[in-house]
Amino acid sequence: MEDYIKITKNGLWNNNQALVALLGLCPLLAVTSNIVNAIGLGLATTFVLVASNTTISIFRHYIRKEIRIPVFVLLIASFVTIVELVMQSYFYDLYLILGIFVPLIVTNCAILGRAEAFASKNSWDKSLLDGLMMGVGFSIVLVILGAMRELIGSGTLFDQSALLLGDLGSTLSVTVFTDYQGTLMAVLPPGAFIGLGLIVAIKNLIDQKLSQKSV
Repeated sequence: MEDYIKITKNGLWNNNQALVALLGLCPLLAVTSNIVNAIGLGLATTFVLVASNTTISIFRHYIRKEIRIPVFVLLIASFVTIVELVMQSYFYDLYLILGIFVPLIVTNCAILGRAEAFASKNSWDKSLLDGLMMGVGFSIVLVILGAMRELIGSGTLFDQSALLLGDLGSTLSVTVFTDYQGTLMAVLPPGAFIGLGLIVAIKNLIDQKLSQKSV
């Protein structure tokens, strides 16, 4: 049980790939102009992490060390292809918005890193949990950053939710600031870097406070 708790804490906080390892920053910074984009990419990344981690763990004894990296990349690419086909079939408009960053999940160092560092050395249940927690932790950062940028950039939250939830999503859009002209920098790349820097700084501050209390 302690191992599972540790895996959960590592994925959500202690070893969050977006805040600690700083992996997968390209899509994280590029698509988080609003919450809907962040949720879409977060769900896709989490699925690929869970599926690749579990599959690699199950077949880890049958994969020769000399070819493990190409095999890992092939498996990850296969699951990314599944995600692409599903998004093209059911969430086409969102797929067009996310664009190249969906297939670029294949090159996300966080996914390949978990496959090499964890899934190839642990049982399938632990690997599944590791992939899930790493994906959820990454997705939380995506959503928080997306919310910050959307709120400051346009004064709304959950705008364009219909792209993800259809007609139901059209009722979720919230205008927080009426008659708000918006701040352009928030939805541009500099806003993404500043927002992520603030989130990392807050996490480091919390860790510092917790370490001081434990002394």
